[in-house]
Amino acid sequence: MEENKTIAAISTPVGVGGISVIRVSGKEAKNIASKVFSAFNVKEFNIEPRKMYLGDFKAEQFNEKCMMVWFKAPNSYTGEDVVEFQCHGGTVIAKGVLDALINAGAVLAGPGEFTKRAFINGKLTLDEAEGVMDMINAESESEVRAGYNLLKGNLSKEINEVQNTLTKLIAKIEVVLDYPEHDYEEQTAEETETSLEEIRSKLNNILKTSNTGAIVKNGSKVLILGKPNVGKSSLLNAILNYDRAIVTSIKGTTRDILEETYTYKGVKFILTDTAGLRDAEDEVEKIGVEKAKEAINYADVILLVLDSTNQLEPEDKEILDFIDDKNTIVVKNKTDLGNTLDLSNFHFKHIVEVSALNKRGVEELKQTIYNMVIDENIINSNLMVTNMRHVEAIKKALNYVDDCVNGINLGVTLDVVSIDLKNLWLALGEITGNNNNEEIINEIFSGFCVGK
Repeated sequence: MEENKTIAAISTPVGVGGISVIRVSGKEAKNIASKVFSAFNVKEFNIEPRKMYLGDFKAEQFNEKCMMVWFKAPNSYTGEDVVEFQCHGGTVIAKGVLDALINAGAVLAGPGEFTKRAFINGKLTLDEAEGVMDMINAESESEVRAGYNLLKGNLSKEINEVQNTLTKLIAKIEVVLDYPEHDYEEQTAEETETSLEEIRSKLNNILKTSNTGAIVKNGSKVLILGKPNVGKSSLLNAILNYDRAIVTSIKGTTRDILEETYTYKGVKFILTDTAGLRDAEDEVEKIGVEKAKEAINYADVILLVLDSTNQLEPEDKEILDFIDDKNTIVVKNKTDLGNTLDLSNFHFKHIVEVSALNKRGVEELKQTIYNMVIDENIINSNLMVTNMRHVEAIKKALNYVDDCVNGINLGVTLDVVSIDLKNLWLALGEITGNNNNEEIINEIFSGFCVGK
C-alpha cells in the first residue's frame, strides 16, 4: 500500500438498491471531490467537515444528484481526510462515480485498505480491525456480538495491560543489571516469577473462552445418526422447521450426507443427516454409510435416534459401541406412536423424547444441544476469543511464560530471562499489531472486502 496515495472504492454491495456509498481517503480527498462535485448554494467548494451537502456529481457520461460529506483528518475512520458520496443505487451509477474519482486523481483501493489505514494511523488495533471483518461476515447474532466486543477493544485492553506489566518487568531487570553492586537480582527474580504467574492465570482465563468462541465463529456440528427408518430425516425437518429431506417408509432413502444450518439463541448450528447405519447391499448406500461413519469424527454433538416403539436391536447396539466416547444425546423418536423403549439398563446422560412428526420435544432437544456446547457465562461476557490467530498467539505467549518461570527456577541469569520476557511481549503484540509484524498485518487485511 502506498500511504501517500488517495484511495477510492465502492463501499456498498454492487447491485440495484436505494443508495450506493463511494468512499475516498487521503490528503487529496477534498481536492479530488471538488473536481467532480458541486454543492448547491456553496461557492468555491467552501464546505465544512461533518456536514452533509446535496449537489451535482459530474461523471464522464452522466450527471448525478447525490449527497456528500467530508471528514477532516484525524477525525475520520481512517485518520485521514475522508469524503463519502451517497448516490442512487445501481451498478452503472456507482461505477461511473468511482471512475470519475479515479480520473480526478484517486487510485483504486485494495482489499481492506481503508481499515488498514485506520490501523496504521492508530485508529484501530489489529484485533479491533479483525472485529470489523467478523461483524461483516457474521452469520449469527452471537458472531455479531463477539465481533463488536473485539471492535470495542475488550481483548486489546487485556493484552495491553499484560504488555504494560511486562514492560515494567523488563525495565526493572535492566536497572538491576546496570547496578549489580546493589545485589537485588534474587529479589527481582522472585517478583518477576510472581508477576508471571498472574500473567499465566490471566492468559489461561482468556484462552478458556476459545472453545465457545470457535463454536460461535464456525458453528457447532450436530450429526444425526441411527439405523434406517428411525426418523432421522423427519427429525432434521422438524429441527429446521421445513421439509428439507425426503421422507419415505423405504429403508435407505437417505444415501448421502445432507447438511443444513439453523440458529438457536443466536448461535449457528450445522445439522447433518446421514444414511442409516446398516450392512447395505446397494453400492451407493454403502458409500453413504461410510460417509456417515467418517462424519462421526468431526461432530461436536451426535443425535442417536432410536425408535421409541421398539426395543434396542443389534444394529442399535453396534452404533452405541461405535460412539461410546462421543458427545451424544439419545433421541427417542416416534413417541406419538408409543413409548415402550426401555433404556433403564443404560446410563445415558442425555435422553430426549420427541415426535418429529408433530414436532413435540424438538425445542427441548435444541436446548439440550445448546447446553452441551455453549458456556453461557462466556457467551454473555464481554470477552471471548473467536479468532484462531489470537488463540495461537496466546499459546505461544504461554510457552514463553513457561520458559521464563522455568529459567528463574533453574537459576539462570536475569539477562537471559529478559530475552524470554521480550519474546513474550512480542507474541502478545501479534494480537494487537503492537509489534509491527508486516507479514501478519498484510495477511489479515488481504481477506477484507474492497471498500472497507
